[in-house]
Amino acid sequence: MSEKKAVLLTGPDKLKRCWWCGDDPEYVGYHDAEWGRPVENDTRLFEKICLEGFQAGLSWLTILRKRNEFREAFADFDYKVVSKMTSRDVNKLLKNAGIVRHRGKIESTINNAKMAIQMEKEFGSLADFFWQYEPKKRVPVIKSLQDCVAKTPESTAMSKALKKLGWSFVGPTTCYAFMQSMGIVNDHVQGCHFRKLSTQARDALR
Repeated sequence: MSEKKAVLLTGPDKLKRCWWCGDDPEYVGYHDAEWGRPVENDTRLFEKICLEGFQAGLSWLTILRKRNEFREAFADFDYKVVSKMTSRDVNKLLKNAGIVRHRGKIESTINNAKMAIQMEKEFGSLADFFWQYEPKKRVPVIKSLQDCVAKTPESTAMSKALKKLGWSFVGPTTCYAFMQSMGIVNDHVQGCHFRKLSTQARDALR
């Protein structure tokens, strides 16, 4: 099997997709409709950076399947509401089987909500902050598994800036996964049917 074929899957609908979504309907739907599409909504950006933190050590599919429960638990990731959560709320969330019950990650989400409010005041919006890390040069297209990277200079810079602003659970790898999913980079592989759609959406945003 060639490297190119290794990173592409052909679904029952005959469309070629990135290999990582497999054949799970929920994962395929996420890949097709969300991943790599540009997002500038502050609430959704906050949600995703927090969920990427929750994913650490787990698979994204695990988090995706719990996303509705996460949204319910964290007020749909309205960071102004989340910022007011207390230790009592943390203890309540630790009993919620619908989410990942990790004290550090739960407390990090509340902390990051407070930092998001400050970021909004300083930068105008979360989108203005995050999108400044869109690579200035064209990102190489993924053609094989060897082309895949876990972090980039831009994600490392984003991570460093976030930590300086007081955020937590935002390492370079977490930040790059966030950038991929929010369309700050388009990492749909060459030949994926949805790469062009993501490119068109990014061009329209500009």
